[in-house]
Amino acid sequence: MNIFIIHGACGHPQENWFPWLKLELEKLGHSVLVPAFPTPKRHSLDSWMEVMRPYLGEIDSDTVFVAHSMGPAFVLSLLEILEVRVKACVFVAGFIGKLGIPEFDSINASFMEKGFNWEKIRENCGAFYMYASENDPYVPLELEKELARRLGAELILVKDAGHFNEKAGYTSFPELSELVAEL
Repeated sequence: MNIFIIHGACGHPQENWFPWLKLELEKLGHSVLVPAFPTPKRHSLDSWMEVMRPYLGEIDSDTVFVAHSMGPAFVLSLLEILEVRVKACVFVAGFIGKLGIPEFDSINASFMEKGFNWEKIRENCGAFYMYASENDPYVPLELEKELARRLGAELILVKDAGHFNEKAGYTSFPELSELVAEL
């Protein structure tokens, strides 16, 4: 499989469980790419698409996207423009809409306020999976449930996982690795 790990707003490829997951999936023989997107400076849908453009030729029917936090909204925009149906998307603490946190709502605006072609998104992905936590300090569970509903995704609730980041103890994520490996 070709696997892309997409970080979120104010994130980077070396944080949280991303390096660990990359190594685990590479041990299984998968190609894993973790692009670095500009954030918080130049944080916009256009600048992220610019970074992703060189990778578009590597996206095929055996591609899986794993995205965290605001990253899933970016992947949704990718799915709208792809000419291929990817294998699956796994979203961790993903959401659409405003969080009610002004600093994040302002930098996420270009990703969230554009509207989404849900039919095209669902057509371009074989399966959607979502991990959510009831005690996420940034993303209200209702926003995650709304995204899961629109995608027809399986919503996997994890107790006391916070934002699935290093602060919440997530420098590894075995359940996620197992799910992706079984796709």
